[in-house]
Amino acid sequence: MKFITRAGLAAAVATGAIAVAVAPASAAVGVGNGHAASSAHVLANPKTIKPAAYNQARSTLANAGSQTAAKSHPIHGKDDVPVSYGTSLLAAARDEFRAADRKLPPKDKKSDMSIPHYNAIHSAAKTMGIDRW
Repeated sequence: MKFITRAGLAAAVATGAIAVAVAPASAAVGVGNGHAASSAHVLANPKTIKPAAYNQARSTLANAGSQTAAKSHPIHGKDDVPVSYGTSLLAAARDEFRAADRKLPPKDKKSDMSIPHYNAIHSAAKTMGIDRW
């Protein structure tokens, strides 16, 4: 009886070790998202952003036609603001731009928006140091 228990435990440990060794490699298989990048290149968003960076990004988006950015108020009197201010601004502008550009032919679009809108969003994100929104 002890032999069966030991053999069963040894098999369970071996199976667990194989699963742990294979899991990281198999997790990368089938990643079909065109926006996915290797983990070495993806940076985490900062916790906070500087008001000047937010205000510059806001102006970039407003100049590109974002009504949300145009209606938002500039930040002043603070040392830092939460990154959520920037991510919300980017997401709202992205959604606006996609809605406005939905009738454009696919050859004139990138990520479901016009190329100038796409460039404005990414310029604003880069200004704030935001990778994901």
